[in-house]
Order: sequence, then C-alpha cells, then structure tokens
Amino acid sequence: MADRPDPGTEQPLSVRLLGAGVRGARSVTKAAGIDRAVEAAAEEAMVAAIESEAVERALTRVLQGPLVEEAARGALESDAVKRALIEALDSEMVDEVWRRMLAGEEVQRLVERIAEAPEIRAAISAQSVGFIEDIGHTIGDTTRRLDGGIETAARRIAFRKRRTEPTERAGALTRALAFGLDLLIVNLAFSGMAAIAALIGSFFSGSGDGLSAPALAAGSAIWVGLVGLYLVAFWSFAGQTPGMRFFGIRLDTPARGLQPRKSVRRLVGLFLAAIPFGIGFLGIVFDERRRGWQDRLAGVDVLYDAHEPAAAPWSTLAAGESLAAGQPETAKAPDARGLRPQQVSGLR
Repeated sequence: MADRPDPGTEQPLSVRLLGAGVRGARSVTKAAGIDRAVEAAAEEAMVAAIESEAVERALTRVLQGPLVEEAARGALESDAVKRALIEALDSEMVDEVWRRMLAGEEVQRLVERIAEAPEIRAAISAQSVGFIEDIGHTIGDTTRRLDGGIETAARRIAFRKRRTEPTERAGALTRALAFGLDLLIVNLAFSGMAAIAALIGSFFSGSGDGLSAPALAAGSAIWVGLVGLYLVAFWSFAGQTPGMRFFGIRLDTPARGLQPRKSVRRLVGLFLAAIPFGIGFLGIVFDERRRGWQDRLAGVDVLYDAHEPAAAPWSTLAAGESLAAGQPETAKAPDARGLRPQQVSGLR
C-alpha cells in the first residue's frame, strides 16, 4: 500500500480539484436530502430482501441442515459451555431466584391445591391399603408353607396317608390365624361399645361397682351375637372376612358371596365343631378337601386366594399377555387345577 501524502506537503492541482468537487457534491446532497433518500431506499431494499420467500427458504434449509445440528452438538459437548452452565447454576443469582419463587404466594397456593386434590388423597389411601395387603400376602405365603408341614406331621402321628398332590384349599394354620384376627376385630369393637354402655350406666345409676351377674350374662350373649352377625354378614356379602382377606383365603362360591342361609348353616356348624373340644375341626387336617364340619354343613370349600399384581395404568400389555417375554409356556399358563407353578410351589 502506498504511503498517504503528508498533510504538510503541497498536493497536485488535480487532487485538490477532485477533493473540492467531492466536498461540494456532499454538501449539495445533504442540503437536498438526497443522502437520506438513498439510505431509506437501501434500508427498504434490505428489509424486502430479508422478508422475501427466497431468503426464508434459504434460512430454512440452513437451519434444517446438518451444519446447525453439528454446531449445536459441538456447543453442548464443549467443556467451556459445560463450565459456563455449571457456574450459572451454582451462582447466587439462581439460588435467589429459586428462593423468591418458592416463597411466592402462587407457589404456596399451588402446593395447597395439589395437597387437597381428591386424586392425591385417594392415591395415598390406596398406597396405605396396598402396603397392608402386601404385609398380609407375605405372612400368608409363609403360613401356606406351614399348612403343609402341620398337615404332614399330624398325618404321620395319626398313621394316615400322606398327601401326594398339592392342593389349593386353605390349611389349618392359615384359617386359625384368620379367625383369630376376626375375633380381635370383633373384640375391639365390642370393647368400645361396652365402655360407652358402662359410662352411660354409671352416669344414670351413680355407682361405680363391678358388673352384676345378669349384666355379665347379657354382655356375653351380645358378644356371641355380634360375632355371629359379623361372620354371617361378611360371608354373605364378600365371601371372606377381613381376617380371611388379610391372609389371602376365601370361600369357594360361584357368586361374590355365600347365600345367607348357607352362611347361617356354616355358623351353626362352626359352633357344633367347637363344642366337642374342637373335634369338628380335625377334618381340616385329615380330609382331602380340608373341610371341617362347618364347611360340610354349608357345602363350601376354603381356598387360597390367588393375588396377582395389578398392571400399571400406563401399561400397554394386553390382559393375557405375559409380562416376561421368552419364558417357557409352563411358567406362564395355569395348570388343570387353575394354579400357576409359583402358587403350587408355595403350597408344598
């Protein structure tokens, strides 16, 4: 590049004339407003060019091309970008933003709205019930294995033939524990009612003495009637009591519950089996169908209730589709007795 002429040196006449002409033309254009018109025309031309369909198509091709994708991927994988993001997240400004946002009234109202939602409360209740049922299923699986051991020991002592095939009918230990849990529930309810009745009686009588013999007899009769009503009601309406449900057993009924007249007959058979020192319950151990007098009188069996895990609401599997692909057919389909191999192994 040639050196610029020194301002102190005298320039040629032609250069001085050209400079004077340029300055004069610039002064004329400013005075006439031509320079502003040129700038406005250039601006309109550039805006029209950017807003044209050709430029839009070109930008779309560039944005959809691999160059932008590679540039974005490179930026995300860049250590400098990672450090900048980490520093931004660890900055006090972000913490202050979170603190202000969480302390805002809108967030508090949102949290209260979510906590008061019926769906949330129903989900919490379902989780609590499901947890209790899981505990019952775990205990029930243990008692099912003990049922077979108790039956085998009792038959060996009585020189009876040992059972060769597994059965889906409930054994003595599981049924006894279920009945004990039902008695505990009835006793708790009866104790509450008795305490209220005693409080009311002492208030009107004004004496705090113990119960009289007639009151004790009446209370015993009421307790027996409450137990009978409890058992008949649950057998008739649900086919199982809460204790039976907890330990995973149920009555073998074609409908949801047992017929009321059969429930009453089973209750009578229960008392008859208990009167001769529990001899009527020995059929649960020695009978092939594990039936006591109460079961024979009502014509029902007590079965293990198969508890299959419910599919998730978002599951896309069909109703009969296996959850684990590739398993052998014997592991997926129930046998002729309606039991799956996992259930059969638990009964042995």
